[in-house]
Amino acid sequence: MTYSIIARDPITGELGVASQSHYFALGRVVTFARAGVGVVATQSFVNPAYGPNGLDLMASGASAATALTSLLAKDEDRELRQVAFLDVGGGKAMFTGDRCVPHRAQLEASNVIVLGNMLASDAVVPAMLAAYEGTGGPLLDRMLAAMDAGEAAGGDARGRMSAALLLVPAAIAPTPWANRLIDVRVDDHPEPLAELRRLAKLSQAHTIFGASVFTPGLLSGEAAATGPQLAETLRMLTEAQALIGADPEPTFWKGVLLIRAGEIASGRRLVAAIAAARPQYRTFVDGLYAVGILQLSSNELLGA
Repeated sequence: MTYSIIARDPITGELGVASQSHYFALGRVVTFARAGVGVVATQSFVNPAYGPNGLDLMASGASAATALTSLLAKDEDRELRQVAFLDVGGGKAMFTGDRCVPHRAQLEASNVIVLGNMLASDAVVPAMLAAYEGTGGPLLDRMLAAMDAGEAAGGDARGRMSAALLLVPAAIAPTPWANRLIDVRVDDHPEPLAELRRLAKLSQAHTIFGASVFTPGLLSGEAAATGPQLAETLRMLTEAQALIGADPEPTFWKGVLLIRAGEIASGRRLVAAIAAARPQYRTFVDGLYAVGILQLSSNELLGA
């Protein structure tokens, strides 16, 4: 009762899984991914255990095909299942049971599987694969194009409700929080794919934002970012602001960094414009002053 894509970027090694369904909060039970291991989509009278169990098997060295075969053999209700595995090396495996509700289909190509059941038409899954293969750019863009194409071809026969997307790196990161590049869910929405696309882009923007401002040491000491470091941080914040849109937080932090670097007039202009539009930022300025991140209070910086 869902359609999904699992894919691997052959250049970066990134792995992704995305899904949409007329099912509440499908991201809880359908989409699974683990950095350096693989991705899983498990659907159709869903058995969520295929996700963690499949990833555990692949993490222990089993190929996608071996892992899926092993789990199917233990599942008495396997003919109700639709499952796809993709491992970090590009190995693939997929299964659609004979009791999955039509329209149902599964297709594969290099580094990608698309599949669905209880679909509005038999055009959904082929449209997804064609869109994925016909779209250039990053893995995220190709996967979102595939999902949009599936919806345009009819999508879930019952309509739409929720969607989810996970993107993980090819190698396990040294810090656990870096092991998911994008992790977004839409649990209940009239246009879940449109919302999923918005959240995915917002996730990318906040990753840029976080990498620019919250770099270790940037705000903790007396020394301010200057020269090339300041220029690069301001560039990243400008990029993040363009992606984020209405929320002025990246621009506010540009002002903070400029003030810390001694470019008081330039920084004050940015901070003052935001504080005028959102008075609560005056309190934020005083909080930063209290802990030594800003050298000036809101009254000194913005006037009484």
